[in-house]
Amino acid sequence: MKSSRSKPRHNRNKKTTSYLRIIGGQWRSRKLAIPDLPGLRPTTDRVRETLFNWLMPIIPGASCLDAFSGTGALGLEALSRGAKFVQFIEASPVAERQLSQHLSQLQVPGDDASITNTDAVQWLNQPSTQQFDIVFLDPPFHQDLLNQTFQLLETLNWLAPDAYIYVEAEQDLTTLQVPASWQLHRQKQAGQVCFYLFKRQLTES
Repeated sequence: MKSSRSKPRHNRNKKTTSYLRIIGGQWRSRKLAIPDLPGLRPTTDRVRETLFNWLMPIIPGASCLDAFSGTGALGLEALSRGAKFVQFIEASPVAERQLSQHLSQLQVPGDDASITNTDAVQWLNQPSTQQFDIVFLDPPFHQDLLNQTFQLLETLNWLAPDAYIYVEAEQDLTTLQVPASWQLHRQKQAGQVCFYLFKRQLTES
């Protein structure tokens, strides 16, 4: 007669910790825990690697805005690769606290990064206090946030004259109403996500 052994029970409700991995630069391969929040969708390794290959010549010394930061994947990657400054904007207090811990864990000097816990559209809807060389826009999908953000960046003077603007959007988004001064520099698709890199080119008067 075989002895009966109780099989270990798996706790289906147990939450597994998710991690963000920095792809390149001084913190290459560092893993950072990210909060389990609805709609939190860090830019994938594959997409980030492509994007930062595109941006490689201009990242060092750049001033960056990571609007709709979420996990901070894009801004942290930029800092790792030599950006001079990143302004993070994140509405979720939980995500903002986690991002603040990441900056502390990575020993980022206070002059190199700033986090503001607020709505990105509201933050941009004010006269600019600085101009950014690179802007990362990866808002929550299906909330119609991109087009109004484009206009605020352009009309309220948040962009350097030759700024680059990265946009990540759902595949079924039909129209991107970008300002006339933004020229499409690169474009690609990964699964259900489309991503674009625009370059601002002001015409001489």
